[in-house]
Amino acid sequence: MIKVLITGANSYVGISVEKWLMKTSGQFQVDTVDTMNGGWKEADFSKYDVVFHVAGIAHVDPKPEMASLYYKVNCDLTVEIAKHAKICGVKQFVFMSSKIVYQSSKDLRDHMVTLSTEPKPNDFYGDSKLQAEKGLNALASETFKVANLRPCMIYGPNSKGNFLRLGWLGTKTPVFPAWHNKRSMLYIDNLCEFVKQVILHEKGGTFYPQNAELADTVEIVRFFAKKYNHKIWISRLFNPVVWFSSKFLKPVSKMFASSYYEPSMSKYDFDYQIVSFEDSLKKLEITKNNRNMK
Repeated sequence: MIKVLITGANSYVGISVEKWLMKTSGQFQVDTVDTMNGGWKEADFSKYDVVFHVAGIAHVDPKPEMASLYYKVNCDLTVEIAKHAKICGVKQFVFMSSKIVYQSSKDLRDHMVTLSTEPKPNDFYGDSKLQAEKGLNALASETFKVANLRPCMIYGPNSKGNFLRLGWLGTKTPVFPAWHNKRSMLYIDNLCEFVKQVILHEKGGTFYPQNAELADTVEIVRFFAKKYNHKIWISRLFNPVVWFSSKFLKPVSKMFASSYYEPSMSKYDFDYQIVSFEDSLKKLEITKNNRNMK
């Protein structure tokens, strides 16, 4: 039995991975610990084979004065916990980093990431994650495997963030621009299976999980409009509005810019893309609460 400690209690990803691992009867033992106020220091790390670290401050357009807090939580705390785990004999440390170590979309320029693309974060959230990765890599050894996961946008039932808010928009707006793009996204079940396989294969290194198919903002809106019998006019006539408003409104660039991993870099010697993008959309329900999700 593989004993896993998830650091970051009550997070969407942490809870989802815990439930996913526990579905395999007798294969995993999973516990969680809160990292706030030093509570993790009371846990006995020596009992565990793997630490899955998901604790951190999310990317929510932070103010500049919050920079030091982001580095303290996303970087310093992560490395501190990893050092403690290594001393206690933990064999593997799996870290939830982010695709944003490359960049966050701030304009409409296309951004494709390949294996040769160097991380160049353009905000301190991305940089705090990248600095954490560097600190963890310095700890890696044959007896302490470090797996840095750089997932793209994660979505799923009841998830927070822009994905379900986009779905809500598709059920309400009468018009939408036909500004097609390419986006890497990751359904929660695919992420959970990825984490499971990384643990089972005792992997170390840097990883780029995503769905098997790239997404398109326009087609997502079209899907939910059709699912909820909402009439919507999608036309290129509105594309100039996208171009103009992106100069002043950051959310427009985040919604319409192409930002994706080259698909082949997300293929590994195990299968984790178990839910197709279309099937994942069918599993999602849109409510009025999705309007204000962040």
